[in-house]
Amino acid sequence: MTEQKPYGIDPDKVPSPCYVLDEKKLKQNLVLIKDIRILTGINILVALKGYAMWSTFPLLKKYLDGATASSLNEAKLCLEEFGKKAHLCAPVYIDSEIEEITDIGSHITFNSLHQFYRFCDYALKKDLQMAIRINPEYSEVGTAIYNPCIPGSRLGMTSMELGENLPHEITGLHFHTLCEQNADALENTIKSVEQKFGHLLPKVKWLNIGGGHQFTRKDYDIERFINIIHALKEKYNLEIFAEPGEAIGWRVGCLVSTVQDIIHANGYKTAMLDVSFSAHMPDCLEMPYKPKIWGALEPDYSLPTYRMGGNTCLAGDFIGDYSFESVLSPGDKIFFDDMIHYTMVKSTTFNGVNLPSIGIWKEDNSFQLIKSFGYEDYKSRLS
Repeated sequence: MTEQKPYGIDPDKVPSPCYVLDEKKLKQNLVLIKDIRILTGINILVALKGYAMWSTFPLLKKYLDGATASSLNEAKLCLEEFGKKAHLCAPVYIDSEIEEITDIGSHITFNSLHQFYRFCDYALKKDLQMAIRINPEYSEVGTAIYNPCIPGSRLGMTSMELGENLPHEITGLHFHTLCEQNADALENTIKSVEQKFGHLLPKVKWLNIGGGHQFTRKDYDIERFINIIHALKEKYNLEIFAEPGEAIGWRVGCLVSTVQDIIHANGYKTAMLDVSFSAHMPDCLEMPYKPKIWGALEPDYSLPTYRMGGNTCLAGDFIGDYSFESVLSPGDKIFFDDMIHYTMVKSTTFNGVNLPSIGIWKEDNSFQLIKSFGYEDYKSRLS
């Protein structure tokens, strides 16, 4: 197979399997996001649930305002590696962790009034700014598993549940309804927010518009986003926060893998890899979506065509079909594109398979291995 090298990566310098981040591409994303920060005057945080490659945090700190955490562990990572207290937003907080997590947070969003009343004294004692997550009952996310506004959603309070007034300790509102979407989806969401919660917006000081804003996608309408934010700030005099994860890691790297075997069965050919979709790319099966492979073509069955098979025993651990200009053989490299945001943070050691290594392709075209994994990483999770 003729290998196409994504991001200029030399496959001979990279172990397999390995998540490889391209430093130059990451900087390009961050420069664009900083420009949006300046033009809108909003605070942009990295959502650690989507991008948590903390070896790059020294770079992120030059462009972003901080991080948002959905758990105690993420809050600890934010403080230790980003050097700032986290914005906290979790579906639930628990008694055994609330003392510690409020020690290392600056803002906290509660998913319900019950959670607020249960834990507000901790937040008040630590001088955290408090918000309620709202559910505007509007989202353009098509896949139910990623849609926080489906009927009966457990995420955020509807206007009927929240009522006409807020506890006086609440100074903010928070919604998160987007997933890899453009500015038009935000504009439509805000219309619903104003329709259902407009009576509360003048009563708060800040608004968190969540993540899912795909700022760094080529067709993202930045001018429209800027106009939306300016209108919101002018109308309600709000401090605004956004917390994208995927926009920061969008198209900044790949997952390098290697063909180990070719299986022929019932007219299908499967290229068996040293990575797993179930363990290392679970979002491909959850969404589901078919990831891009560098050098692969849309299915053309006049050409060599293969399914990509993962290395666990799960029967559904495969993605297909991909065509190539020449046949695949054991030893060929397969580059799955755009595997740095969300994919990395979801990876597991299911079946005892090793996690892919983590590395950075530097601007000077050298490779820096950040981390490799082995038996102890698997064993330590199951003692």
